[in-house]
Amino acid sequence: MKKTIIDLVRHGEPEGGRMYRGGGTDHPLSEQGWEQMQASLYETGEDWSAIITSPMLRCRTFAFDLAQKRNLPCEEIEHLREAGYGDWEGKTPQQLIAENEEAYWQFFDDPVSARPAHSEPLDVFTRRIEGVLNTVLEKYQGQHILLVSHLAVTRAIIGVVLGMPLASQQLIDMPFAGRLRLINDRKGLRIML
Repeated sequence: MKKTIIDLVRHGEPEGGRMYRGGGTDHPLSEQGWEQMQASLYETGEDWSAIITSPMLRCRTFAFDLAQKRNLPCEEIEHLREAGYGDWEGKTPQQLIAENEEAYWQFFDDPVSARPAHSEPLDVFTRRIEGVLNTVLEKYQGQHILLVSHLAVTRAIIGVVLGMPLASQQLIDMPFAGRLRLINDRKGLRIML
């Protein structure tokens, strides 16, 4: 089996600062977000064969820019869209606490069952991301690719690789433009930090 390497990168900081941006709130990267992504990716000597991206502006715009600079193909995958946060979309933590502090903290106490109204269930989201991961591993077998996406996508991928319970996935954090690597070869699928 040929070694497949997937470098996962979380998008940089979006315009508007900290808020719940799921699959329904689409802000571009801020100036600082562009700088974070450039610092993380532009000067690396990585020899990617392709770039894969979420369709959200905070991922897609930078991914296509980098692909053009590196003369690489760039594939946008709709199912890499961030998890939907329903009624919390586009709201800051401060707004949510002011509206209903108890519901806000219930979500952190039980992120699987106490999700915001009309949000995407965590098990459905994780299955969606697992499907994308399997497709990417098959399609890009033996290649080294860059995948530009979101914190929840990275959490779900780590959870799938490690067989983690859904609630435990929510304990994973990653800074804007943070990176990690997946390797798939004869030893199996694993994470390299």
